[in-house]
Amino acid sequence: MKDHRDHPISGATGVSRDAFELALSSFLSWRSDWESHLEGALCQSPQFTMAHVLRAYSGLLSRDPRRVRVARAAHEQAAGLPANSRERLHLAALAAALGDNFDMCSVLLDEILQQYPRDILALHAGHAVDYLTGDQKRMAARVASVLPAWSAEVPGYHSLLAMHAFSSVECASYARAEQLGRQALQLNPWDVRAHHAVAHVFEMTDAAAAGARWMHERSSFWAADSLAATHCWWHAALFQLTLGALDGALELYDQRVRAGRSGELADLIDASALLWRIELQGGATGTRWLELASAWTPYSRDGYCSFSDLHAMLAFVGAQDWRSATRLEAELLRRRELTSRYGETTRLIGLPACRGILAYGREDYLRTIELLSAIPAFARRMGGSHAQQDVLYLTLVEAARRARRPPRGIAAA
Repeated sequence: MKDHRDHPISGATGVSRDAFELALSSFLSWRSDWESHLEGALCQSPQFTMAHVLRAYSGLLSRDPRRVRVARAAHEQAAGLPANSRERLHLAALAAALGDNFDMCSVLLDEILQQYPRDILALHAGHAVDYLTGDQKRMAARVASVLPAWSAEVPGYHSLLAMHAFSSVECASYARAEQLGRQALQLNPWDVRAHHAVAHVFEMTDAAAAGARWMHERSSFWAADSLAATHCWWHAALFQLTLGALDGALELYDQRVRAGRSGELADLIDASALLWRIELQGGATGTRWLELASAWTPYSRDGYCSFSDLHAMLAFVGAQDWRSATRLEAELLRRRELTSRYGETTRLIGLPACRGILAYGREDYLRTIELLSAIPAFARRMGGSHAQQDVLYLTLVEAARRARRPPRGIAAA
């Protein structure tokens, strides 16, 4: 039995293979029905190795340790099944990442792509690892390395183009990124990943009016049955902020970003980043921070991801929940001693960034400037896109503006 890109697969039937391909296509396009298709594949073929591998990657490539535990269980199940050489490389890559060796995981994924350049799941996994570790150059090089083996006739080509588009945005090739994203959408207009890549083009080129139109005109494709609907609404709200429409951004926060009070970590990150930006621009956030800080509390002791720590601190400082903020700072002081990759990012970025946000909340703007201005050289290692990392830059700029303002008495005189 072979998959739709002509790779041998273990433990599958024709029916389960087709269900797996539907799951994979939906997963790569960021559609929410992928899990039901995967369940169908595993129900038909419980020993379908690559189906378990897909489930493992879906949990591993997140910032949530709860999802990583699901990934670990899926990997353990797959590791006991028959596997061919390509599948064994996937299992080794998963094992490396689960063991906190993302460098080895990346090397093994490259090895898969050298031998099997049409392995779209390996490409996706490598793309996600590069995103989580902030390695934009490797992200672009990985996609470029497999392009000669692909054409529009190969199933999944639109996903390849969407990944190519996003890596181009992150490497500042904006015109090329927009072209690739639109090309992907011609092949599959329901590819949310491609919509997202084009939104990043408008964000990074300050084309807010065009970006707002883009999101509005195509919302029927990305706003429903999508794994990234909240994040796409986040982008729509950023365009409103750039246009000076603070009320419009707050409306999107209330009606879209936090409408369902989601407890998903990715949704909380978007909410913190948006509300903080609104406040930086002078928007009246009211009591919104209190709800958000409360939703962050279960995650504040994860000790897993510096990007998450930063956004938890934004919420605690925004809510003026100094107890939670100082508790998180104390946790980071301890975690910076860890020998893991997370310990390293905590030392280089997480702790100084969170302390900078805490200083800003306490109106110690000189301390904010001191802490945040030392971070840019390391910021990319925290992961996330340039657009997401901008929250540190925007805070630094606002702290500098406030630090230069004369005291009220002098200004009045």
